[in-house]
Amino acid sequence: MPLYIEHPTWLTPEIIPGVEFLSFLRWYGLMYIVAFAVTYVLFRYQIKKRELEVDTDTVTSFFFWGIIGIVAGARVFYMLFFDREGTVWTAPWTLILPFDKNWQFSGFRGMNYYGGIVGGVVALVIYAYRKKIDILDWGDMLIVGVPLAHTFGRIGNFINGELYGRLTDAPWGMVFRGWDALADTSRKPLDPEIERIANATGIAITGDQTALPRHPTQIYSMIFECLAIFAIMWFVFRKKKPYKGFLIGLYIALYGIARFVLDYFRVPLRDQFLIELGPQHTSTDLLLSPWNLSLDNVFSLLTFLGGVIAMAGLYFWHKRNSPGEIDHTRGEMRKLRKKID
Repeated sequence: MPLYIEHPTWLTPEIIPGVEFLSFLRWYGLMYIVAFAVTYVLFRYQIKKRELEVDTDTVTSFFFWGIIGIVAGARVFYMLFFDREGTVWTAPWTLILPFDKNWQFSGFRGMNYYGGIVGGVVALVIYAYRKKIDILDWGDMLIVGVPLAHTFGRIGNFINGELYGRLTDAPWGMVFRGWDALADTSRKPLDPEIERIANATGIAITGDQTALPRHPTQIYSMIFECLAIFAIMWFVFRKKKPYKGFLIGLYIALYGIARFVLDYFRVPLRDQFLIELGPQHTSTDLLLSPWNLSLDNVFSLLTFLGGVIAMAGLYFWHKRNSPGEIDHTRGEMRKLRKKID
């Protein structure tokens, strides 16, 4: 009995595999559509529950420009910061067109979540300003559905067999068969940790590239970055936020800290951006010391700090300009605590 799990071979990026002219229909793209639909439904639900008088066209346009900003920001961030080959500098059309440097259809194989957040925020703030929408209130309603929607993006990553983790001998470790998921076993002598993992899982080292079990970080992300944060946002703070904009900052902070921790288990997208402050292995396929930070770790930490700063800044802004809002919420929370006691 193998001491690891195989990534399902029947999972393919294409929805209809083997049909060339339908190869553009991919699960990852479908997951994006589902994610946007889930966020829209949860947003409309909150409008209905609060009995807000908002016309459908305004909500639809709000989402349309938000989606444009998310997709554009996610693509630009990935191509500028995380594309290992620097494709955008030799083939700039890949930034906006779904064709590789040889003009072969490739789809948009590279999106970055941080860029999506930045692009979405910029687009929504501009739209809200032009339409005189309370962006903090609408932003709170929007953001509570984002973690659940993000779950579908991680499902797409899992289907693609991408964004996998570092090597492990844990019984839930998963072997991904993509060429880029193979462990580099070309270094001689072999790193003792790689050798130990191979022996523990009963896998023979063959050649310079070997398929060894990895942390299924897509699943970790689904649980901790998505579902856990959604539960906290939706069931705990949605109705008891202390001030407008609190949920926006809270999500950014929670995502940043969850992602910071999980990035230690995930293979970094850009190896050469490691900040080496502690002992390390010869391969980034292995877990690093907590003092060694990847570019992903740095962005995660900045995201967490950004969320904390946003919450603090909005708190003092509301305290100075709308003190009644904070005092009212405090009173409601005291009543709730008395009922619980």
